[in-house]
Amino acid sequence: MNPPALRLEVLNTGSELLLGAAVNTHLAFLGEHLFRAGLRVERQTAVPDGPAIGEAMREAFRRCDILLVTGGLGPTSDDITRELTAELLGLTLAPDATVLARLHAYYERLGRTTTPQIERQALVPDGAQVLENAHGTAPGLYLPPRPFGAAYSPHVFLLPGPPRELRPMVLDQLLPRLGAIRRAAGLGVPARRTFRLFGLGESFIEQKVGDALLALPELELGYCARVGEVDLRLIGPFESVERGATLVRAEPSFAGHIFTEEGESLEEVIVHRLQALGQTVATAESCTGGLLAHRLTNVPGASQVFLAGPVVYSNAAKESLLGVPAALLAEFGAVSEPVAQAMARQVRQRCGTDFGLATTGLAGPGGASRDKPVGTLFFALAGPGEACTVRHRVLSLTDRESFKHLATQHALNLLREALSAPR
Repeated sequence: MNPPALRLEVLNTGSELLLGAAVNTHLAFLGEHLFRAGLRVERQTAVPDGPAIGEAMREAFRRCDILLVTGGLGPTSDDITRELTAELLGLTLAPDATVLARLHAYYERLGRTTTPQIERQALVPDGAQVLENAHGTAPGLYLPPRPFGAAYSPHVFLLPGPPRELRPMVLDQLLPRLGAIRRAAGLGVPARRTFRLFGLGESFIEQKVGDALLALPELELGYCARVGEVDLRLIGPFESVERGATLVRAEPSFAGHIFTEEGESLEEVIVHRLQALGQTVATAESCTGGLLAHRLTNVPGASQVFLAGPVVYSNAAKESLLGVPAALLAEFGAVSEPVAQAMARQVRQRCGTDFGLATTGLAGPGGASRDKPVGTLFFALAGPGEACTVRHRVLSLTDRESFKHLATQHALNLLREALSAPR
């Protein structure tokens, strides 16, 4: 019999999250990294600053084995997470000498002195472990289980709210501690594979392999549709996951659509492949407004393979920055196959890269014609030698942001196909 899973919840605090003043990116980051570590978020709650934090913690204590709380550890009057936690658990707060010394040193480097409000960040509940914050002033805290009512409190982790502080702390300090908790509970990391497929719908994927996968022992099957791609997740015993992966790979209609089995993004796959091949790319963008370059440069190590990415939104920029002939633009228009081809060839030549990738299209809502409706996209890839591939799509999306993202999906996938071709 398998040991029971650890129930983990996330409590995000901060009035700004509920007022729409800030986007809550914590859950996506935590969910991804916890899943890789063999843990799952069972529930997520967001509450405003103030007494609601303590109320939400009390409720969570009855349900979970691990509680991650983000936010409310700073120096201002609305940062009261540590105080509410100590009150809930009946603990006293006292300054931690090491944390206090770090605070004084930090403010001395800035030429400033600390205040009692700033020094509140050094308060630590009895028995808590300090999680050092290398990117801010407020440390995190870990409170092991202790008697609470008729039972015990969960493992409680108090984490800073700013993503630039929280994310390194999660990777460097939270995950190792959670790994130890998981091992102490007798839990291993289940086998898992995340196939990502370009250009297919989740219903089609399920129709092709769903029944066969569900027939495998103890296999958990999941789908997640995004713009231009679908995740197919297999989780469970190693043997079942491997048998399931073999079924997915063998499905003829998936050939050429699977771009990873490890949950990587399309841009990660491309950057890593370019690195392995020792090749480079430059982009020339019109309708996507720099999103191609943005996605590629989000991948660590992209500087080895991505050299430049001019955004040539106007015809004048296409002429002056890339050398697209004015006559070509006049005859065919900016949104056309010849112009996409010229953009790809010119950016490759001028930047001296192995590949030139270009996009031009009509995101709307205006500017459409009978021959070029809203959603028209041309994307081109110029490769070694004289090779240049141009493709045309009409994307049926209703907003500019989705159009731009799907356009970059198509363009990146064209590059992926070229990098995956037999050599």
